[in-house]
Amino acid sequence: MKKRLSMLFSVLMILSTLASCASDSKESSKNASEAGTSSAATSDVSATPTADEPGWKSNTDPVTFDWYINFSWYKPAESTTMISKYLKEKTGVSINFIVPAGNEKEKLNTMIAGGSLPDMVTISATEDSIRQIIEADLVYSLNDLADEYDPYFYEVADKEVLDWYAQPDGKTYGYNNSYAVSSDYKEKPETIETQQTFLVRKDMYEALGKPDMRTPEGFLKALEDAKAMYPEVNGQPLIPFALHEFSDTGNYSLDDFLQNFLAISKVDADNKLIDRREDPEYLTWLKTLRTANEKGLISSDIFIDKRAQIDEKVAQGRYFAMLYQKSDVVSGQAARNLEDPNSVYIAVDGMFNSNLDQPKLNGTSITGWTQSLITKNCENPDRAIQLFTYWISDEGQRDLYLGKEGESWDMVDGKEVMKPELKELLVNDRDEHDKIVGMDPLWMLRIDTKIHQWKPEKADYLKQMDDWTIGKSINYAAFDNIAPPTDSEQGIVDTKIKQAWGLALPKLILAESEEEFDSLFQDFVKTKTDLGYDKLMEYEQAKYEENLKKLPAQE
Repeated sequence: MKKRLSMLFSVLMILSTLASCASDSKESSKNASEAGTSSAATSDVSATPTADEPGWKSNTDPVTFDWYINFSWYKPAESTTMISKYLKEKTGVSINFIVPAGNEKEKLNTMIAGGSLPDMVTISATEDSIRQIIEADLVYSLNDLADEYDPYFYEVADKEVLDWYAQPDGKTYGYNNSYAVSSDYKEKPETIETQQTFLVRKDMYEALGKPDMRTPEGFLKALEDAKAMYPEVNGQPLIPFALHEFSDTGNYSLDDFLQNFLAISKVDADNKLIDRREDPEYLTWLKTLRTANEKGLISSDIFIDKRAQIDEKVAQGRYFAMLYQKSDVVSGQAARNLEDPNSVYIAVDGMFNSNLDQPKLNGTSITGWTQSLITKNCENPDRAIQLFTYWISDEGQRDLYLGKEGESWDMVDGKEVMKPELKELLVNDRDEHDKIVGMDPLWMLRIDTKIHQWKPEKADYLKQMDDWTIGKSINYAAFDNIAPPTDSEQGIVDTKIKQAWGLALPKLILAESEEEFDSLFQDFVKTKTDLGYDKLMEYEQAKYEENLKKLPAQE
């Protein structure tokens, strides 16, 4: 009996041990599986992230991100530049930039449809494709990533920006660049920029006696005199007046741009949105351009030239006057300066309203220029949000603008100062500076109001344009992002109206008489009304009022 009990006890002990081992093995497998799943989605994070320290400092292992930039003209930052190498040295991050070879819209739509977006994407902040990407659940919420991997993100991200871009679920999915918040207009007005300028070729303008071009009469006379005095430039016909390129929806120079120069309000006395195209001051200036064409002062080139041709003609100095973005003439200005410093383009007063009020130009807005998002195809979203945190911080802004201390800049009297030889290169040869330092291509999360303190003084021919804009910038943030989604009923109306305007605008300038001009314009007004303009305005008015609620009370 004792032997049987002893054997039974031994068997029970063995079974108990086996069961325990099986349970431990199952738990270990479960933990291993969970760890494996986690590592497939994120890289190894050695420390629990807190709001006390940036997450990137806890893990600087090498990692590479594929980053799509939705601009075919973009020249990617090279991995061999000082700043790219410093980024990798300091954070472990390398970036492989991807640029569309052809039509950006087609490329982006193809990637969205196929769910093949790379790790990160940068798109114009006003593109409707951002909404489509978010609604298709193709990108992470920055809030979710920050909560899990880098709470320090909230220490450096601007709350006004996060609130501005918050979606109906209360979360924000992308961070923008080149923005200014409401407080910047009061506390740092010197950092607020506008790109909108009226430019003239300096030597010609001075030879004409610096004519007053604020009125239609003065404008037309100056163009006539310039053509008479300078019929040719290096054997090619002078083009008296130039604009941005025409598109199927109009011309930027002659739409928002000119309306701001004329200081036309976007709302009426009751704070209701208006169509500034119907303002008498605006129509007067469009008729002035019609007269200019009738007098042979408008070249057919301006209706067909694209950006490349415009850049070339700026460099050749073939334009007398331009209603144009100052940043878009930088390379051409350098060419003019090398040929003859007196032949560069300068900003002057031109095309004012009948009261000669100062222009109210687009200042840096909270919407910014582009928005960058982290996609759900990103295998290391923890490192991605940590990169965002680093980049938008003061430290990151300095590093990715100036580079490494001692290598590309020095501390002089408590201020970061670019190396003299690199500053000279930046002023005289921007392309070569990009190859060596790599500052210019890294703008995806650059905040202009922050980097302003480190910007070296520009060459005189560039600084002059900047100086002219001081005090003329207006915060138009309340009117940002009020356009409806392109695939909505109102969005379709908006597209059709814009296309109708794109057809009408060149015809107005080419009209053979003022009577024909008036008839063409009334045709456009009827067309937009028939298409459903009132419904569009109702939608945009509601969005405008929503924006007013999101902005600080003083705005």
